[in-house]
Amino acid sequence: MLRKIIIAAASGLVLALSSGAFAQQSDRSPDAYKARAMLLNVVAEVKINREQAFEMFNQGGGRFKDGDLYVFCTDAKNGKFVAMGNANAKELLGQDVRTLKDPSGKAFGQEIYDAGQKPEDEITEVSYVFVKPSDPKSAAKTSFVTKVDDDYACGVGYYK
Repeated sequence: MLRKIIIAAASGLVLALSSGAFAQQSDRSPDAYKARAMLLNVVAEVKINREQAFEMFNQGGGRFKDGDLYVFCTDAKNGKFVAMGNANAKELLGQDVRTLKDPSGKAFGQEIYDAGQKPEDEITEVSYVFVKPSDPKSAAKTSFVTKVDDDYACGVGYYK
């Protein structure tokens, strides 16, 4: 267990110190910074105990839910959602992320899936329109997505 904690902490540090983490971010809102920080915690939590982590994420509380910020995770191989912190999108659990399109027809689900196929320490931004946890109306959103352990992809997004 101690080895898993050390590996998770080291992985989080690598993500935090990666070149993408220090990219030009002057146009970002405070929620963008919170979303990225939450994603780093998500990665560490999944590496320590993924089943417990997914259960926490699905409950949509604690440190993995902050206003309209929440975590989602998919199986990196089949694209199916294994965790969804948005109370207005629980029906997505078990659905293939690649099937999702926003109201304008943008296939953002495929972009999220593709982001989860990249190397583990790479964080990709995906922009789209999606329902908020606090309001079932759609709003512009950007999610930070990364691969976790080769088996899963997780993301945290913020609404603009």
